[in-house]
Order: sequence, then C-alpha cells, then structure tokens
Amino acid sequence: MRMKLGRPDITRYADRFDLAPATGGLGVTFLGVATLLLDDGDTAILTDGFFSRPSLARVALGRIAPDHARIAHGLQRAGIERLDAVVPLHSHYDHVLDSPAVAERTGAVVVGDGSAANVARGQGLPADRILVVKDGGAASFGAFELTWVRSEHCPPDRYPGAISAPVVPPTRAGAYRCGEAWSLLVVRRDGQRVLVQGSAGFRRGALVGQRAEIAYLGIGQLGLQPEAYLRTYWEETVTTVGARRVVLIHWDDFFRPLVRGLRALPFAGDDLDVTMRVLVGLADRDGVTLHLPTLWRREDPWA
Repeated sequence: MRMKLGRPDITRYADRFDLAPATGGLGVTFLGVATLLLDDGDTAILTDGFFSRPSLARVALGRIAPDHARIAHGLQRAGIERLDAVVPLHSHYDHVLDSPAVAERTGAVVVGDGSAANVARGQGLPADRILVVKDGGAASFGAFELTWVRSEHCPPDRYPGAISAPVVPPTRAGAYRCGEAWSLLVVRRDGQRVLVQGSAGFRRGALVGQRAEIAYLGIGQLGLQPEAYLRTYWEETVTTVGARRVVLIHWDDFFRPLVRGLRALPFAGDDLDVTMRVLVGLADRDGVTLHLPTLWRREDPWA
C-alpha cells in the first residue's frame, strides 16, 4: 500500500466544531493535544498543560525544554491566572513537558504517577506541590473529585516504561517515558461527570462501573490501527461509561505552535479521515453526538 502524502483537511469536519460556548457553571476549554481546562469559576483543573510544542526537528535531533514565552502566552490567552491542579495524563513530553512550569506559575499542584513526579522534581517544583496517585486513587479540589484509572497508551508507545529519576531539561524527548497512561474521571458536586482519555489506548474492563455523560476522547494514532481496534476502543470507553456526547482531542499537529492555529497530524503519523469515518459510524449507531472542540473557546459540552 502506498503511503498517503500530506495531511487530512480539517475543514472537512467544520460542522463538528459546534459545541456551545459556556455562559456560566462548568466550562471546558481545549488548548491543543490533550490539554483541557475545566473550571467552574471557583475551581480550575488543567490536564497536561502542554504549550511549548517544540518543532519536529528539535524533538527528533535536539534537546527539548519548556518554552516559557509560549507557556506565558498560552496561559494569558486562555485567561488562566490560578489553577488548583495540573494533571498529566501520561509522561510523554507532549503531555508532561510543561506541567511543572505551569504549576509554578499558577500555584497548582502537579498530580500524577511517579514518572510525572520525577518530571516535576527535575524542574525544581517543591515536594509539597507534587501529589502521587495510584490506580483507583482519588483527590478532591473544590467541587471536583478526580479519580485515576489505569489505562494503556495507543500503540506504538515510542517511549515505554517509567521515569525512575528526576528529568532535568533540556534533554532528549526519549527521557520522557510514558509512565502510567490514565483514564481520568472528573465528577462535579452537582453530578456532572466527564471522562478524559488522554491517549487512544485502553485496558479491557478497566472502566466497568464508572459513569460519565461526556467523554473527551484522545484519538492520536488511532487512524493507523485496524478498524477492530477502533471499535473496541469505543466500546471500552464511550459505551462502558455510558457517554452520550463525545469530544475528540489529541488530533492536532503538536509540532506547530498554537499561535499558528491547529491542523491535523500528517498521514505519516495518523489518519484522521479513517478515525472520523469509523467513529462517526459508531456514534450514529449508538445515538451519541460527536464533536470537535474549538481552540481557546470555553465550551459547555452539556448544553
């Protein structure tokens, strides 16, 4: 089979960028890759907090470090001054690289596994601003209760394994090993429930007994998998938790700075068209609405 050239045209899915702007209560803001701001006006949680987005050449051939100018711009553009928690969904660089710097700027705690903790230690975050959680662990922040359920990274995991010592940047991208890949359940005191799946991987049966009406579903590399994998991924996440609305994340080209806008990953790294074809079919079959989030816009996925 000949490899496709170029990249999918995201404008083909313009009608999917249709979530309503949040006018109050709980809002969710998409900030690229798997970075999501969940805030209700009193409490604010940020997954990953990845803003640096180093170039492909830098990632492949050089050393990477947090880009503090890009982090400052991203926080300012998103209106983020204070956070209660920064939650890396796993410890590859496109998730955890900026987590400690974002926490330092916003007064937040970095919450994750031992690998995420070693990234935070390597950037000098104090011990009292690092919280290590395990499979099934929970923590409360304001009106939010967060639960971490162990998952898997979508194959292939290019940097598998745990981070066993502090990571001091600048360093190679490969230093940011995956650690635990999490399914994150966020429950607000009023009963609103969200699943955030940072990577398009799953553990069979891991989410049985969990409920969420909204699922933010990571789809990076999903378009390169056999169709049976996509169907099982849907069943193990969306179907298992009973989600009625799905918002797709981690589809954008994370080598491109946010100031240049979002585009899909090239066909060499993923095939968004395949993913959309299969997931649209599954959503239509199950009566689930399928959406893409708009960068920077605080949205209400329950509206």
